[in-house]
Amino acid sequence: MIPNKPTLCGTALTSTCSTVRKNLVLAFFWVGLNSLWSMPVQAEPPLMKIQILGSGGPELTDRRASTSYLIWLNGKARLLVDTGPGSSLHFEQSGAQLNDLDAVLYTHFHVDHSSDLPAFIKAAYFTGRNRDLYLYGPTSNALMPSATDFIDGLFGVHGIYRYLSEYLQPGESSLYKIRPVDIIAAGDKATVLALPGQITASAVPVHHGPLPALAWRIDVDGCSVTFSGDTNNAGARLERLAQDTDLFIVHHAIPENAGATARNLHMTPSMIGKTVHNAGAKKLLLSHRMQRTEGMETETLQEIRKTFQGPVEFADDLAVYEPCLP
Repeated sequence: MIPNKPTLCGTALTSTCSTVRKNLVLAFFWVGLNSLWSMPVQAEPPLMKIQILGSGGPELTDRRASTSYLIWLNGKARLLVDTGPGSSLHFEQSGAQLNDLDAVLYTHFHVDHSSDLPAFIKAAYFTGRNRDLYLYGPTSNALMPSATDFIDGLFGVHGIYRYLSEYLQPGESSLYKIRPVDIIAAGDKATVLALPGQITASAVPVHHGPLPALAWRIDVDGCSVTFSGDTNNAGARLERLAQDTDLFIVHHAIPENAGATARNLHMTPSMIGKTVHNAGAKKLLLSHRMQRTEGMETETLQEIRKTFQGPVEFADDLAVYEPCLP
């Protein structure tokens, strides 16, 4: 048998062994620390979450707030899409901070998509907001104002809330200003906006009966969500905007057997399925739920499943969704 060779850490050299071990540990510590310092820091991609502030329509009997969506990035509420009735209360309940908002995006100016805006504007007085708030919405026609006219009608010197005109008029002193921007709501051309924080917001005109309306898409570092707004998808511009989107939020306001007037304003479930399929969207979230579609979820899914086989959910107020989770 070959005897064990004596080592530095034999029984006779215990103190030496302890010293060596300490020195080795320190050496490895400094090498490791130096390597950490020399390693490039990899920035984490922004985490996008969508919170439903309002999943209903214009009814007062659906137990839901009207249309509004909040886009969170890395724990901050950065964008609002529409501000329907009840959205300001749910904004508070969400824990969002008005000072974090970069912009408000409007699909159109029906009451159930816009009426809570004055509550947000007045509330910002109490938060000490000190940077301008940009508001993007469609151009006008004979029935609807443009974004600029909408804001002027509310906060201009002759507006409904003219006592808040300091937030709009350039000659009046205020901590921040409302900056309305009109987005073309006719034709086929998309408008692309570069927003703070490497956010890209794209809008296309969509058909919502006789009203100017937009659909919006938000892209952040390879993650996307598309908001249909109210539309029947005539012209298929919506599905082109939503190509390969991670989450497609579509308004489910009418059942399959809806009449011609409703079909001129909204998509039926079968049209929703075709649109989402043609867009190649990964997930579908149905919102703008109304009494005429509630209780018909099984029938709705049956129609959608004829063309779209991906995940489908029905939105509820204050629910949170992460578009790019598997």
